[in-house]
Amino acid sequence: MTDDDSAASDDPGRIRSIAVHRDDVSTALEATLRSDREVVLRVTPPFSGRMRARLHNLGPGGSGSSPEAVTNADDEEGSDGDPAPIHVDPRDLVVDVPPYPEVDETMANDPDADLEARRKQHTEAVESWREAVRESVVDAVELDAGDRSTVEVDVVALG
Repeated sequence: MTDDDSAASDDPGRIRSIAVHRDDVSTALEATLRSDREVVLRVTPPFSGRMRARLHNLGPGGSGSSPEAVTNADDEEGSDGDPAPIHVDPRDLVVDVPPYPEVDETMANDPDADLEARRKQHTEAVESWREAVRESVVDAVELDAGDRSTVEVDVVALG
């Protein structure tokens, strides 16, 4: 933490910890792995010692230009020198990302089961994957601090 966490600044190097909700990490990772969208956890300026990273959809290819993406004028560093938000890849927030359970894999476990039983098995496999992700949030992550430098910060998992 910093000496004065109440003061905020434009310096990303000022961040000492980020708080992430375990469900946000799971949701972002699942969306990124299961679609062409890139979903991240975003830390927005002004920066302080303790920051909350929130779910953010960058859209297909990570452009941030999809209709679902939450975008505004401060998404990139502006001409007035405002700092850009920091995007944290959910894969960087999970220790040993488990493989996502594919339908064909879960169905192969019991090929003689009826459709409803196979759906239930797959639903259970996905929920088990989500729980494994929620329980595997890292203790620290490196963030881009600007000027081609990084800073390691603590990760506080909520929920």
